[in-house]
Amino acid sequence: MRTASDALLAKTGGRQPLRWRAWLAAGLCAWVTGAAAQVPTVFACEPEWAALVRVMLPQAKVHVATHARQDPHHIEARPALIAQLRSADLAVCTGAALEAGWLPMLQQRAANPRVQDGQPGMFYAADHASLIDPQPATLNPFAGDVHPEGNPHLHTDPRRLAEVAEALSERLGHIWPAQAAAIAQRQAVWARQWQVHTERWAAAGRAWKGRQVAAQHTTFGYLWHWLGVEMVADLEPKPGMPPTPGHLGALREHLTVKPPAAIVVASYQDDRSARWLAQQLRGRSPVVVLPATVDDPLQPDALVIWFDGLLSRLLAAQPGGG
Repeated sequence: MRTASDALLAKTGGRQPLRWRAWLAAGLCAWVTGAAAQVPTVFACEPEWAALVRVMLPQAKVHVATHARQDPHHIEARPALIAQLRSADLAVCTGAALEAGWLPMLQQRAANPRVQDGQPGMFYAADHASLIDPQPATLNPFAGDVHPEGNPHLHTDPRRLAEVAEALSERLGHIWPAQAAAIAQRQAVWARQWQVHTERWAAAGRAWKGRQVAAQHTTFGYLWHWLGVEMVADLEPKPGMPPTPGHLGALREHLTVKPPAAIVVASYQDDRSARWLAQQLRGRSPVVVLPATVDDPLQPDALVIWFDGLLSRLLAAQPGGG
């Protein structure tokens, strides 16, 4: 079938008139611009949520505010992050005051109505899972990182992470209804595979049930709760505050009587205090450095790789571990 453009080309001897070429270029430009506007853009406060978004919405453009070597409590509201949040259709964060020191400022400066609190485009993981260890609210600026709602580091429990994944899948489908069926299907496949991994991790983790650990901060509080491990000491005198000589000295006196199975720090923390304490306990409590989140959220199976590494490092630290 001969088109209008074919006829036009025939009249001009196969040469495209300048006006026609300009019209074609403008049309193509508008099409490309429109297609780009359809690409879902997501702002993730932490790498674990970026990895989860990639599972269910692999075509999305995902900005990640933090990485595995950063403390997510304390992030600078940089201009680059403001620009990324301004362009986002959805923001996925932990909540429970984890990002209280920097996210509200980003929201204010980005001035993006889609990702303000209470809007469908602002998703807090902590709203979709039960939290442990709520703390009394306080206005004392010297009280440290206080979380009245509960411990925000819920992603270290694979069961709670699965609960968040289901809720996030529903939210993604609400924001992008044309892709809702595909999103739900990907989430269902991931959930079945994640359950198999969770059972495997639970079986391996039984070796730590009933053991005691000292740790710096409650980063792995949900992991201990899930595995039946008791955290008997915190290297921080107050949540989020660096260990002090006086506090470490008191811990040495307390833990010498019954040294814990390990002294645990997250990969983003300075481990010098932990190693000093381990030396004081004459090597009876090894230092274990655990990754607090995924290293590369864009890597396939990033969450599984992260949790495999978490368990393998922990199991290698126990007597006779491999």
